[in-house]
Amino acid sequence: MRALSLILTSTLSLAPLLAAACAGEPPPPAVPGPTTALPGPVNPLTSSADAGAAKAKPPAVDDAALDRSVEPCNDFYAFACGGWMKKTPIPDDQATWMRSFSVITEQNQIVLRDVLEGFASLAPSTDAYAKELGDLYAGCMDEAAVEKRGIEPLAPAFAKIDGVKNADSLAKALAWLHQNGISALFTLEAEQDLKDSTQFIAGVWQGGLGLPDRDYYLDAKRKELVVKYEDHVARMFVLGGEKEATAKKSAKTVVAFEKRLAEASMKRVMLRSPENVYHPTDLAGLGKQAGAFPWKTYFAELGIDAAVAKKLNLAQPDFAKAVARVATDAAGAGAAGSGGALRTYLKWQVLHSSAKRLPAKFVDEDMVLSQVLTGTAKLQPRWKRCVRAADVAMGEALARPFVKRTLGDAGKADALRMIGLIEKMMDGNLDKLSWMDATTKTRAKEKLHKIANKIGFPDTWRKYDGLTIARGEHYENMSRANTFEMKRRLAKIGKPLDRNEWLMTPPEVNAYYDSSMNEMVFPAGILQPPFYSSAFPPAVNFGAIGMVMGHELTHGFDDEGRKFDGAGNVTDWWTPASSSEFKRRAECVDKQYSDYVAIDDLKVDGKLTMGENIADLGGMKLAYLAWKSSGGESAPSAQASGMSADQQFFLGYAQGWCGNVRPEAAKRRATDDYHSPPKWRVNGVVSNMPEFSKAFACKDGAPMARGEGKRCEVW
Repeated sequence: MRALSLILTSTLSLAPLLAAACAGEPPPPAVPGPTTALPGPVNPLTSSADAGAAKAKPPAVDDAALDRSVEPCNDFYAFACGGWMKKTPIPDDQATWMRSFSVITEQNQIVLRDVLEGFASLAPSTDAYAKELGDLYAGCMDEAAVEKRGIEPLAPAFAKIDGVKNADSLAKALAWLHQNGISALFTLEAEQDLKDSTQFIAGVWQGGLGLPDRDYYLDAKRKELVVKYEDHVARMFVLGGEKEATAKKSAKTVVAFEKRLAEASMKRVMLRSPENVYHPTDLAGLGKQAGAFPWKTYFAELGIDAAVAKKLNLAQPDFAKAVARVATDAAGAGAAGSGGALRTYLKWQVLHSSAKRLPAKFVDEDMVLSQVLTGTAKLQPRWKRCVRAADVAMGEALARPFVKRTLGDAGKADALRMIGLIEKMMDGNLDKLSWMDATTKTRAKEKLHKIANKIGFPDTWRKYDGLTIARGEHYENMSRANTFEMKRRLAKIGKPLDRNEWLMTPPEVNAYYDSSMNEMVFPAGILQPPFYSSAFPPAVNFGAIGMVMGHELTHGFDDEGRKFDGAGNVTDWWTPASSSEFKRRAECVDKQYSDYVAIDDLKVDGKLTMGENIADLGGMKLAYLAWKSSGGESAPSAQASGMSADQQFFLGYAQGWCGNVRPEAAKRRATDDYHSPPKWRVNGVVSNMPEFSKAFACKDGAPMARGEGKRCEVW
């Protein structure tokens, strides 16, 4: 299993979302790369001509971002970020714009573009895979070649689909599509066994939807959005060569088909719990539960036999049974029957997954759907999409020159020092917990002491030998990259895990905790201003990156992370009394955040966001304790006139979450995101901290000063 991140990041299947937790922001815009791959100011160290604007580092605490007309004890987020929000419009090509994540991502993209343009120029280079990366980027940037080829690259996929006449041919076609990055019907993962984290097993997960979540199809309030989606599907079929009348029928078929899948899909909030998505079996057992689909044929096409798949996880049995019924319906059905509907759906999945790599008319129509879902007004410039494609296809190869330019040894050492302090605070805090008994404390400490930390970049870089990249073949390059990555993942099944593996590439502006690995990972991308700088006073560094570190650490002990032991196995190591008290405290968090309004009449889902909210609350407390114990309280502070060191600590935290969000994106995040909106990530936390009330002299009963009996505190 994998990790959730500090911010929600990409189009990963749901399997990786279970075991990991991250600090996260909204999903990135669509890119012209695979859809199954993982998901600021310009960097002052880059030599790019575009980097000039970043040479002046952002202030530790930004006075200009404040809105001093707001009383901090009434709405701290508005006080800390109101000035920035009023003067900072969302760029046309973004759904969300954050003072931290978005700005650093911009700066990292420019560094990566500089690297890729150098490689594409074919200048001599000692960097590994420089030619492949250069050819990949050049092929993506060659719009003329993409336009000339039209939809010719889709011919092999369509031929596979046209050959689907029965369940067996469906299984073979799906295996081929999945290897090429087209996630039709369901997804296959190589995941750690939740009961034996040392081993990888195959995991069959729900999937195959064109919209972000099952509720889009089933919620009456989203009926208008589904109509727009159906119109979009029809227009894509027209671009693919169908006549308008036929395309409209095809679109209706697709939406009806996907609704069947949605009805069988597990709700997002239920996906968080390991007990809901762990149903171990083997190929024979899979055949008994969902036998109408020829699973042996499917796995054999992927090179996985019964010996390798002697244990696998059927994550959502009801969904697998629904897929099996689809296969049964397809067997022998003619063009007008359900078999025809299945082939229409599969062709849509090809168009949907491939649009970003096709001529401009497909890219533009794909952008129409993005506008509906997120409100984004404009397509990102092609160079950004191609940088992202290179990161998706050969991320660790691209990361090596990035790390050379951005991460110094001193920064990595300081990050390790801060993490060590925060872990020490967690250890000491466990001793002080009155609600946890001695037996559970001992076991909690055993887990804490086994947590591993990864900073900056992997110790061992991934190899891409055998991946063929050719200029002029952008579509095929990304398909081959998908196939290469799929084979790499599936090769892990039945083998011991590799503890050197990373689930994010170093340029990513994010962080995560992985429950099955019991490790925290902080890529180089996030270890930059405004999250961290050696020039910042300790108060701000601990409030910003220190809180991120504490957040990830607390994920190991949130409502789902607490179900894993120090070895990464799902084990109940809690006594009944301590478990009951934890649940009572977690319920307080649920109720608090469920009262917050996300946008319009949509409230925050306290159960969906519980893990992230617990991590925010615990992470901020640990960061504060670590800062106080570090001796940094007395360090000179040059920023934020009139602000005490304690006030700067809280501002360092809050200003990392300053952001503007389009209404469409805010509505999507309110139902799809495991994280609360930025405003409540700030106000929800500080209102529970008496240290904040003291720092800003808040009176009892103020909105940001919950009374003694009203505060929520888990850790």
